[in-house]
Amino acid sequence: MAFSGTNIGVGDLAPTRSAVGDQTSGGVAGVNKLWLPLWSGEVINAYDQFNMFENMITTKSLTGGFSYEFPITGTVGLNPSWNAGVELGGYSGETNSTSTTIKVNLDKRPMAAHFETDNVDLLVTQWDYRSELARQAGLTLANTRDRQILMALVAAGAVPQIGTDPRGLAAAAFHAPSQIKFAASPAALPAAATDTEGLAILQAIEDYLVVCQENDVAIGSVYCAVPPKVFQVIRALGIPRANDEFVNKPLFTSGSDYGGAGASIAQGMNMMTDSLDYMGVKIVKTNHIPKLNHITAANNIGSSKYNLDCSAFGIYGIIFQSEAIAGLSLMGMKVDTVQDVRRNTQFTVGSMLKGTGIIKPEMVKLITAGATNATTADGRDDIVTFLKGGTAANWTGGFGGEYAVTAA
Repeated sequence: MAFSGTNIGVGDLAPTRSAVGDQTSGGVAGVNKLWLPLWSGEVINAYDQFNMFENMITTKSLTGGFSYEFPITGTVGLNPSWNAGVELGGYSGETNSTSTTIKVNLDKRPMAAHFETDNVDLLVTQWDYRSELARQAGLTLANTRDRQILMALVAAGAVPQIGTDPRGLAAAAFHAPSQIKFAASPAALPAAATDTEGLAILQAIEDYLVVCQENDVAIGSVYCAVPPKVFQVIRALGIPRANDEFVNKPLFTSGSDYGGAGASIAQGMNMMTDSLDYMGVKIVKTNHIPKLNHITAANNIGSSKYNLDCSAFGIYGIIFQSEAIAGLSLMGMKVDTVQDVRRNTQFTVGSMLKGTGIIKPEMVKLITAGATNATTADGRDDIVTFLKGGTAANWTGGFGGEYAVTAA
């Protein structure tokens, strides 16, 4: 490479570092322009990397305001025999096709991940340490957001049919939870899943698709979220467990017997992003399916509506489509850092304001375990009773109360 003009000495090539007092373009004096943008970018990148379920639901980004109204097209009216002199529109026996909406609100308060560091200049040079702190901050926010979305899906699998639903959906279009096993401690059952439960989940997927087809519920991107143990059981279906089972052929392998539904047994599917496909449904693994009593302060995952009691039943899986749940975001993530000269520390906060609402619960089906083998134990009302945890405040003021159709 040739240089023209003034000769360049060794000193001219020495690395330089901006002084702490220097400011970035448009910034304020005292802001270290080297490390502040790096913190922000790494936290945001970590959130995008680890968050799974925001890409699986309907999302809207707001530039202002507190809510978004999702339109629901009214039912098309039908007159099977249009006689002369009969005016269409609202006569007895004809369905009114007025457009209506479902309103989804932002949460009242933002959520934040924060950390405090000492000796920032050292951390700037030790990239591994800085990256790990940023990764953990983004991971914490991503995990919490996934838990909120999954709690909304659980609630969607339990809300009753709206009597004023303009789509005219029959009660049969709303999937009753599939209760596939019974025990005194149902919340612990998914962690001990066997081939029997794995096959039952595949059956529940087939039933879900049939109900959608029979009730004219559109089928688009369908997911089935299951705990890691359940995913591993499904992945291993057909693999011999005893000497007399060697005639079995593994279902989810790259073999041609079942159309290459999975991957070679030699290939580990141990990443949280790995998935299986069954009859057009993508089976994904997650360790964020609710299983605790989130009403307890120690288990809170956000606004009160997210804090429901899931300890009285176990969830083997949640089948859903992208249009079932709506997620709102106000201006994305904000990362702020302030210097405390008295304590010789830098305090960093990554925060975001989100919102979640139910818009099409007919696209959600829960696969659960229960404490009794009663006929009513798998009903939506029973799940609601469990979720309330003895108090109806969170349910009636949260997902249960929000899911309502209003005139546009």
